[in-house]
Order: sequence, then C-alpha cells, then structure tokens
Amino acid sequence: MPERPQALFAMAAENLPHLFPPELLARLRACVAIDPALVAHDLTEPRVRQALARTEILITGWGCPRLDPAALDAAPRLRAVLHAAGSVKGFATPEVWRRGILVSSAAAANALPVAEYTLAMILLAGKDVLAFRDLLRIRRAFPYGGIVPGIGNHGRRVGIVGASRVGRRLIELLRPHDLGVALADPYVDAAEADRLGVPLLPLHELLRTSDIVTLHAPGTAGTRRLIGARELALMPTGAVLINTARGTLVDHEALVGELRTGRLRAVLDVTDPEPLPAGSELYDLPNAFVTPHLAGSQGNELARLGRTVVEEAERLVSGAGLRCAVDPAALERTA
Repeated sequence: MPERPQALFAMAAENLPHLFPPELLARLRACVAIDPALVAHDLTEPRVRQALARTEILITGWGCPRLDPAALDAAPRLRAVLHAAGSVKGFATPEVWRRGILVSSAAAANALPVAEYTLAMILLAGKDVLAFRDLLRIRRAFPYGGIVPGIGNHGRRVGIVGASRVGRRLIELLRPHDLGVALADPYVDAAEADRLGVPLLPLHELLRTSDIVTLHAPGTAGTRRLIGARELALMPTGAVLINTARGTLVDHEALVGELRTGRLRAVLDVTDPEPLPAGSELYDLPNAFVTPHLAGSQGNELARLGRTVVEEAERLVSGAGLRCAVDPAALERTA
C-alpha cells in the first residue's frame, strides 16, 4: 500500500468536529496522514512549522491563516489546499497559484443551504408571513378562513441578480414552483441564460418588473452598492429585496429611507457593517427582517462541507482531478 501523503488542518479548531464528524474523519485519515489534535491557527508556531515542512495537503476552513510567501516557504512540499468552506479570497494569496498549488473549495456545497434559505424567504414573503405574524401577535385575533387579498405565490415574479453558484442552485429549486423567474448578470449571455431556462434582463428592467429581487452577486469593487437609491426606486411598491450574498451590495442608508416609507420590504441575512450597530433602524423597522448571517452552512450542514473535502482528498490521492478546483482567473468576479 502506498504511503499516505502528509496533511495538516488549518482553521478555527472549534469547527473541526462539526466539519469532520467521526465517520468522515476516519474516511479522511484512510487516505491522508493527518493529526486531528494539531489544528493550525498560527503558521509561525514551532509545532506547526515542523508539520508544515512535511505537509503536502493543507485542509483549511474558516479561520485559516493567510498563505503568504513566508507561510508557503515553510511548506516546500505543499501541492494542494482543500478548503472546507466557500470563498478562498481571505487567505489564498496570488503566490499560492504562482507556485502551482492546487486549490479546491466546498463553495458549491455551501451554496445549497443559502439557496434553500432564499427559497424559503421567497415563499414566505409571497404570503407576507412575517408581517401577518407580527399583526397576529399584536391583535391576538385574526379572521381565520377569510381571504387575504394581495398575497400569494401564484405567478409571482422573482428576479435573481447574479448567476453565482447560489443563484444557479436557486433557479433549480424554484423550478417546481408556479413562479416567474428572470436573471440579471453581465457575465451571462443569452445562450447560457437559455440553458439555465430563465430570461436574461438588464438590471434596471429586472428591478422594475420583479415582485421579489434576490441578490447573489459577489462582493467586489464593481458591485459595491449595486443596489442604491436609484435602483430601489425602480422596484414596484410592495416588492421585497432579499440579500444573502454580501452586505456591501446594498446602500443601507438608501434602503432604510425606502423602508421608512413602507413602500418596500427587505430580508437581510448579510449587512454592511456586520453586525449592524446596536442603534440601526433595520432592527426595528417592521418591514425589515434581519437574520445573523445564518443562510450559509450551519450546525449539521457543516458535515456536507467536510464530505466535499474528503471526496476531493480521495480523488487527489488516487490521481484523479479535483472536482471543485478554484479557477484563479475567475476570482475577481466570484465570491
């Protein structure tokens, strides 16, 4: 049996048992030599430096230290970084690719719970569940069985901004529902939109014609405050803005201004800054529903990320190509 390649964990240690429960950890250790008691959070620590010198595969997650030239110099045998989370931008420097190190990410696996959260919020918003919950709480009475006009999900129009992994997964999840779906993305052409099965619209047209607008674009310099006062003004009265992508996509001052009028509603799982200041009006406005960055993998969903890494490690060791390799050329326009 060939010798197993040396691997090292580099992440927040408290996440390790959630990402790699016993059965997954055993499967990982069957293909790589790794010590679960050594989890690097400081790559300059002497014991970590000793391990890095022989490490071929780095298994990373949230809290991974930055892989700058000095860190990479300490890992001369490193050939692959397998990330048990989404974006690698926070720690993978350009030097990683310059040295020919392979990088894989569990971003596709992390996209599923975000898309599921978004789907749930779309359907709840269509019924205006959150507002009626509050109304019932206040009045302690409701005309049960009566028809409530102006709500419902039959034929409601959903506009997706960004054909990211989450955006594409959401398109799939929306297919069984009787909803109209459109897409805005400057990197998608008509042929690709046709393959996705959705009409492609300019952003201003999507905003003007959608009952629910959900954001799935990356947070880049080019998308900062993509949704500002002008864009919000285009949305029809009663429309809902959902953001599970990056808080920087929305001008929060402009959004608060619109929400104060009662014209729009918002579901925000991400904000800018994050967390919001204690005095932010978004906590108190009745037409704002704010959650604490819960849409991504949480609790038992983390094991899905770990499984992705284990499968990538097995493929790497067997000589097969990585299924979830990160393309450095696409990093500027991805999360």
